[in-house]
Amino acid sequence: MTKNTKHTNASNLGLLTVIGAGPGDPDLITLKAIKALQAADVVLYDALVNPELLGYAEHAELIFVGKRKGCYAYQQEQINELIVQRGKSQHVIRLKGGDPFIFGRGAEEMEYAAKHGLHVAMVPGISSSVAVPASQNIPVTKRGAAESFWVITGTTKEHKLSSDVALAAKSNATVVILMGMSKLPAIVALFEKEGKAETPIAIIQNGTRENEKIGIATISTIQSEVEKQNLTNPAIIIIGEVVNHRKALASAIESYKQVDEVRD
Repeated sequence: MTKNTKHTNASNLGLLTVIGAGPGDPDLITLKAIKALQAADVVLYDALVNPELLGYAEHAELIFVGKRKGCYAYQQEQINELIVQRGKSQHVIRLKGGDPFIFGRGAEEMEYAAKHGLHVAMVPGISSSVAVPASQNIPVTKRGAAESFWVITGTTKEHKLSSDVALAAKSNATVVILMGMSKLPAIVALFEKEGKAETPIAIIQNGTRENEKIGIATISTIQSEVEKQNLTNPAIIIIGEVVNHRKALASAIESYKQVDEVRD
């Protein structure tokens, strides 16, 4: 799609706006993000962005720069250069899944752009770390179950499991792990080492999308559940007693229905 310069706002020239697209459901994007997309000249978008959202950028040039495991449309250095190249004379939108400041490299791209003379702005997005569990009726905190929660990347820049997972396994907090499916056996081993083999765990693939899948198990049985359900990336891992809320809520709803039927 080619940009239409008639719709360019001169005050936005030389501007990079980093936008969070939300977890996948196209309705889970902010009004501020939509307004920014409508004013864009160029949109650089990632692999996890719902394609429906690109329709808001009807006057912009759309460039896919997504990265998936083993497949890179652009290297990060190339994305940085593209932002600066286009941003010198246009309003560039960097559209990222979830929230760009939560393992999204949005901060890095903004810093690079600012160092090269661009104005920068950021529109937060709804993070998959809390929205995806919520979409399956799993809160990340619940009185009596979890007073806090960790959000950890499963895979570091060195492609290793984050050392924070071992620390989180020692706590009573809910643990949310992004990009961790390839490290699931190591994650399970850390929690079993802490005596938490029976701790509930949920894995949600393609969260909030039409093709969403979920697996519920315990630490000791989750790997067989993953195999049974054929769960793969992109997925989020949620570990903790809060996972049981989903079942408790379903039971409460069913109990009410049965009482209501008796009344009728």
